[in-house]
Order: sequence, then C-alpha cells, then structure tokens
Amino acid sequence: MHTEFLMGNAAIARGAIAAGVNLVAGYPGTPSTEALETVAKYRTQDTYVEWSVNEKSAMEVAAGAAYSGARTLVTMKQVGLNVASDPLMSLEYVGVKGGMVILVADDPGPISSQTEQDTRHYSYFSKLPCFDPSSVQEAYEMIQEAFDFSEKYSTPVFFRPTTRICHAYASIEVKDEDEYVHHQADGFKKDTSRWVIFPRLSYANHKKIEARNVELSGVFSEYSRNSCIPEKGIYAEQENGSSSKESHPVKKGIAAGGISLALTLDNLNDAADAPRILKVATPHPFPEQLAVRFLEGLDEVLVIEELDPVIEKELIYIAGKYHLNVTVRGKLTGDTEAAGENSPNLVAGYLDRFLERTPAKKADLPAPPPIPVRPPVLCAGCPHRASFYAVKTAMKGKKTIFCGDIGCYTLGNAMPLDMVDTCLCMGAGINIAQGVFRTEPDTSAFAFVGDSTFFASAITGIVNAVYNQAEMTVIILDNSTTAMTGHQPHPGTGRTMMGEVVSKVSIEAILKGIGLEFVETVNPLDLEKAVDTVKRASEQKGVKAIIFKSPCIAIVKPDKALAIDQDKCIGCKRCIKEIGCPGIVINDGRVCIDPGLCTGCGLCAQLCPVKAIGATGGDGK
Repeated sequence: MHTEFLMGNAAIARGAIAAGVNLVAGYPGTPSTEALETVAKYRTQDTYVEWSVNEKSAMEVAAGAAYSGARTLVTMKQVGLNVASDPLMSLEYVGVKGGMVILVADDPGPISSQTEQDTRHYSYFSKLPCFDPSSVQEAYEMIQEAFDFSEKYSTPVFFRPTTRICHAYASIEVKDEDEYVHHQADGFKKDTSRWVIFPRLSYANHKKIEARNVELSGVFSEYSRNSCIPEKGIYAEQENGSSSKESHPVKKGIAAGGISLALTLDNLNDAADAPRILKVATPHPFPEQLAVRFLEGLDEVLVIEELDPVIEKELIYIAGKYHLNVTVRGKLTGDTEAAGENSPNLVAGYLDRFLERTPAKKADLPAPPPIPVRPPVLCAGCPHRASFYAVKTAMKGKKTIFCGDIGCYTLGNAMPLDMVDTCLCMGAGINIAQGVFRTEPDTSAFAFVGDSTFFASAITGIVNAVYNQAEMTVIILDNSTTAMTGHQPHPGTGRTMMGEVVSKVSIEAILKGIGLEFVETVNPLDLEKAVDTVKRASEQKGVKAIIFKSPCIAIVKPDKALAIDQDKCIGCKRCIKEIGCPGIVINDGRVCIDPGLCTGCGLCAQLCPVKAIGATGGDGK
C-alpha cells in the first residue's frame, strides 16, 4: 500500500483496476467522465477500454463480457442511465457471471445536467444492489467490494457517487501493483436456459431476485460500510440514563449517506455532544435490521440526503413496520431542502435547528468585492457561433424553429445569437422538429446536433424523418471531438481509447445511406458560402442536411489574433451585437479585440461593414 493524492473518479478507476477489471465501457458525461479516462491511462494489459457510441451500447458490451466471466465496469452520468435502461431492466432477470459494476454519477444541483434524477430509484426499479460512497477513500475501497458482491450474487450492481465525491481530491491509501487482483474470464458457456430471456425464465428469476434482496438486506445490515455511530456527550448520558429527562427530553438521531454523511460528520467531529448517527452506504437493499437498531429508543430522526427522500422513506416504512414511535424528519417534512446539493453551511443549519444548537458565530470578515456577471458562452473562435449565425442570417424574416441538443452548442441559446428554441435530451431535437412541422407545416424546422451526439442518438430520428416524409433541415455541427465533456474521441475521429487509429465513420455517407438527397459539407467560418448553403437547403423539399465542419478551437493551434484599425472603425458595434464573441470587448469606449482570447477565426472580419478588422499585428488600441 502507498499514499496518492487522487480525484474521486481517479480513485474509483484505480480501485476497479486493483479489483482486476477486464473491460470498461462508457459514454462521457460530467461528473463521471474521468473514471474511464483514468482506467485507460493506468490499465493493465488485461484490461480493454472503450468509449461506446452511447450508454446503451456500453451496457450491452459490458454485459456480454460479464456473461463470459469477465469483470466489467460501465460508466455514465445519471441521465445516461435513461439511455441504458432498456438492457438494464432485462439484465437483472438474466444475471451475470463475472462481476459487473454500473457506475452512475448523480449530479445534485444540477451542476452540468438537465435533471436532478436520483439513481437510487433506478436501483429499486431494476432491483439491483446500490453502493453509495461517502469519501474518496471509501469510493476506492468500496468499488472493489462491489465487484465481489456482484460475482457472489451473480448480479450487476450500481455504484453511485455524486459530483462532490467524483470531483473531490484526497490523499488516500491505494494498493501496490503486486496487490492487484488478476481476474481471468473463463469464457462464454452456451446455456439457453440461462442466457436467453423468456417469460418463464423471468418469472422464475424474479422470485429468486426478491429472495436474494431480502437476504442482502440482512447481509448489508452487517456490512462494515453501513454503521450506527454511537452518541457522545450529553446524548450518551441521555442514553445510559445519567442525564435528566428534563435537561434533554427528546432523544434524537441523524441518518445520512454519501457526501451528506461526510458533511454531517465534519460538522459534528469536534463537537463535545453528538447524537446517534446512521451511516447508509447501501440504499438498496436497505440495511433494515441495522436501521431498526438505530431507531430503537429514539424520539426524532433527521435525515440528511441529496436529491430525493430515499433514506427518509425507508426509515418511515421501517418505523411503521416495527411499530417504533419515532418521528422521521427530512425533505418530506420540510426540515431539509427538497432540491439542490447540500453544502457545509446548509448542513450546519439543518443540525443547528434539529439539535437546537446556537449557530456558530460567523467570522468578522470584510465584504468581498462584487463578482462580475459571467454567463456561460461559446468560446471565442468557436465554429458553432459561425454555424448559428449563418443559419440565422439565411432564415431572417421567415417563420422558423431551431431545435437544439445537448452539448457546447446548447449555449447557442444565449443572446445575441438566440438560436436554441428547444433543448430536451440527446438527439431529441431531431424528433421535436418533426413534431413541430406536423403541427405547423408552414414553419421551417431546423435541428442542430453535434457530431458525437449524431452517432449517439440522432441517427434513428433522421431515419424516422425520412421514412415519414418530414420537412426539416438537420444541421450537424462537426467539430471533430466530444468537446463539452473533455474532447473524447468518437466514431468520426478515427481514434479509440485503446490508442488505435481506425477508419473514420463518415457522417455524410451515413446520411446519404439513409436516403437524404441534399447533404452538403461546408466550413461555417466561410460565412458567405455557409449562408448560401442554408438558403439552398431551406428551399428543398424533404429532409436535408448540412454538415458544418470546423475543428474545436481546443484541439487545433489558433491563427494569429486579429485587431481593429481604430482609424477605420465607425463604432457601430455590429461585431459585438450580432455574434457575441467574448474576444471582442470595449475599452475606453472603443471596440477592441482581446489578443489573449482571439483565435483568428475571421468571423467578425466578415461582418464588419467598413473592413476595419484584420490581421494587422496591432493591439487594436
């Protein structure tokens, strides 16, 4: 063993490697992305890693390997589990042979997601065990145990860190390489009574699953990660009878899991008095007998958890089942917030009110300086800005709808572009545009989708549009990477996570193969040509596609920064008002270009009515 300073996702990945993982598949999505990338960086020769085209594919690839006895890890964010839910729900009824851990990172807040959905519900829904780490060290150790539980009970298991576990850093104890498990898959053994799902098999396995989860509830009640932390101070005196009932009439306890537990323990760590605490590391199957032992003798319990009241509802159920006269407080009673992530200050407030403590005196600090408002925007030089502007210019004055999607280009909704009218989930814009067209045939429907999202979830929508004779224009924003999550490769890049150079999958060839007759590829930074292409596409019948192809500025070397000739500039501010590039600023009342941000894309130069912008080499002042 040795000590390393690791991010939570890196610790999870290193734990999986130490557990002998043979295959890792996933789809990038914050806050889960770094887990797979870390496995790719530190993997042993026994480990295969891939970014799959989407979460469903990743789940099925991992299932096939687990059928063959391999230890597998699937990685995704919480909304990605929706995509993978089809194989997930059937997979539990079939089971696995090798250990299979499904890492789903939840995003309280949300910080970078569409929803605050809680994966613990999926655990109940799919009947899969769920592991919920409360620290970086525990995440490293727990994922190794998760593989063991998965193999012992022949079931996939959930591993559910949240953002503040995934992205926290800590110095932790990790295994040396000679301590790693080296797991060898014994291969797929044909057995149609096990691997081919039929109603009769599902019925029989359903009964086994229910019995197994009852057993696991007992096992998890003795699992070391679940625990009942004893009272101290006046709460301990109250428990052993040495404190008068009048001085402390109500016996109280706290229940928590995940990062909320860490925040609770941090708050109470130095306190002389602390109530009994239930640590829940496996929200499903719930450690029922441990919870009964925790609840016995208590009058009130405060549950501190993020997202939904999962632990709270379990304790309410158990209190009723065992006729325990205890009041359970939390989200359902309004004692904790119904939405958003927990913070140290928020948890301190919950504890102050519940334990009737005097709030800690705030430090007398000077007022902080005002923070400038910095809304998220597309990067300076981002080719998506040019793509949106070309479409906006071409369709000016016409009745249109611009359906967006998930990715950097969602930021096209910001002013002054204002080019995203809808955004739901990955690939949805393609089908939403069709729905609007069916309702309002006189609307020119556009759907924007990125190159990675095209492969992940847009192709079926385009097939649907062609088959059902829709009228729409699909705009593929091809920047040759999966930019928003950290520039991961995808089928169109010609690179894999194993470092292999492979044939690029052609978006244009796919579109033509589907049956589109109008498919054109154009550089969006050639504004005149891009606008003309959009105009011609909009005049065509049926489903049309334009591929705006230009690389993300983060993966190519920038050109020389442009500058403004102040002698020519008339101060119209068209370059600011129409494209909103953060590299164009106003200094001392004059429009200038920030050379530290400008990539030399040239879009603003094409807009300037007096040709005042160019590669002059000056600073624009």
